[in-house]
Amino acid sequence: MKEGYIFVARKGARDDGILHVQEAIERGAIAIVIDRNMDVNFDSTNEITLIIVPDGRRFISHASAKLAGNPSESVTIIAVTGTNGKTTVTHFIGQLLGMLGKQAAVIGTTGLFMNGEKIYLDLPDMTTLPAEYLHPLLKKCVDDGMEYVVMEASSLGLSTSRLDHCKIDIGVFLNIGVDHYEEHGSKEAYVAAKKRLTTMARNLIVNADDRQCVELVNGTDRPVHFFNEWMVAGEPVPYSLYRIPLPGRHNRLNALAAVTVLHLLGYDQFDILPLCSLLTLPEGRLQRIDGGDVTVFIDYAHTPDALQTVLASLTEESTGELITVFGCGGNRDRGKRPQMGKIASTYSTKVFITSDNPRDEEPASIIEEILAGICSEDDKVIVELDRRRAIEHAVRYAKEGDIVLIAGKGHEKTQQIGHELFTFSDYDVAEIALRNKHKIK
Repeated sequence: MKEGYIFVARKGARDDGILHVQEAIERGAIAIVIDRNMDVNFDSTNEITLIIVPDGRRFISHASAKLAGNPSESVTIIAVTGTNGKTTVTHFIGQLLGMLGKQAAVIGTTGLFMNGEKIYLDLPDMTTLPAEYLHPLLKKCVDDGMEYVVMEASSLGLSTSRLDHCKIDIGVFLNIGVDHYEEHGSKEAYVAAKKRLTTMARNLIVNADDRQCVELVNGTDRPVHFFNEWMVAGEPVPYSLYRIPLPGRHNRLNALAAVTVLHLLGYDQFDILPLCSLLTLPEGRLQRIDGGDVTVFIDYAHTPDALQTVLASLTEESTGELITVFGCGGNRDRGKRPQMGKIASTYSTKVFITSDNPRDEEPASIIEEILAGICSEDDKVIVELDRRRAIEHAVRYAKEGDIVLIAGKGHEKTQQIGHELFTFSDYDVAEIALRNKHKIK
């Protein structure tokens, strides 16, 4: 809050803005917005405007768009939602547009990219930005000549009205799996949040193989275009037409989602398909580190579906053992923890269970819940609370031909323990561990 700002006294999960009205005025607020009919008492020598609105979040969204000049009206916006794959698909769309000579920005979990180059700005570390950050950023994209903006639309972003006053030309539905149930209150609320995109986007692209995604668009009045591993907008795609030098069936599906977007934008799919051979994965998505006789992959997989997909893909590639290092985040869905434990132990020959971002939870308690999904007599499992040590141990354990998967944090450069953020990169730790392994040899 600074001099001349408007303060929206919204009720949050842990605090209520009403309790901070006086502080906001003392810091220079010229107006107070509330979304409840109640008396608000404050002391001020200046005249303060009190505004009552039906919904504080929607007011922020509306005001942010207006104050920025409604920049979403001046650019083509593609919003991608799904439990898994949002980051990869948005980057694939951005890359394909770039190959066609178009100016494209990508906004999401890994930050802001313009024409493939990362732009460093002071923005919240969130998948879908709050409206007060999003609309000024869209204005910057327009001012910098971007023709397209491709963004990730998270369930939390959709449910909290961050995109309510953003014009969306194409909405893409990838899949619906297990994630964020507790934050939304239930699976039904999570799915309902995703469904909001069906009323916000002018055109819809849907994974025909995901039953829940198909059900979401039943009855919609928007044009719907389906894709799957062998189909773009209802038209079959022969495998011989393109090759993707990336691991996993899921990346073929991600590429087809991107191709369908380009097809809907007016490009011939048979002109786009050959470009798929040039696609590269974003940071932290099956990011490979070659260590001579051992290969390490860093992946963001932090849901049961994502972990199973990645492990299944690496199983096909591995000629030796498949060693997995992973944990689960604190203050997040507890129900997925035993599921991920079971999946990791099923696909892997060795599992190192460790801390992810424990946040306010005890790391040992999180690990106990992961272990609940694993056979108690399974001697392939090693518990190491310290993530650095777990990665180092896994790399030392690996032999010639083995693959080590480090899952859960991907591109992240920090680890949150309690309320503190510590510098931590899975990639950097693994790279050093591989170098030290060769020195010992």
